[in-house]
Amino acid sequence: MSEGKIQCSQCKQLSESSKILYIDKSSFCSKCMYGDLEPFEIYPIGIVRNNLGRESDQEFGLVGDPREESRIELLPSQKPFMYKLEEEEYLTIVYYFHKGKPPRSRFRRRIDLKEVGIFASHSPDRLSRIAVTDVELLRIEGLTLFVTGLDAINGTPVLDIKAPAGSKGEVVSARALKEME
Repeated sequence: MSEGKIQCSQCKQLSESSKILYIDKSSFCSKCMYGDLEPFEIYPIGIVRNNLGRESDQEFGLVGDPREESRIELLPSQKPFMYKLEEEEYLTIVYYFHKGKPPRSRFRRRIDLKEVGIFASHSPDRLSRIAVTDVELLRIEGLTLFVTGLDAINGTPVLDIKAPAGSKGEVVSARALKEME
């Protein structure tokens, strides 16, 4: 095999190691995983600071309590976008699982031991490594948001912040939206 190249287990072509994704301990090239779709860049707007960590010997698990206060430290460039943010009681935080492990196509959820795939789970070991969580906004000091309910670990890059889909922190599901019609 060529140096720095890995064979895709699906198409058997050699690909740069940076273009290989491991799933269920098998290697897949980006062409087999994503077809002709091109990757894109996303820049973080801030970083999470808290006492949460990840269990190293588990498939998924947090060390610490997400109900404790977390800080989201925004970059100075984000200041103009914070207008009236303090008026919100709840926020939706979009972040990047920077410590994710290679995903598995099926596994047992910890909460109920039901066998599921990635899309039916809250696992940080995802293909996109993107996560979304609703939090309660406690206060804002300068560029720092103080929140509870954030299950991101210390050092997690924050990609976006938005008001939740419902009012007063209600989580609005597709089913609830349909019932509103």
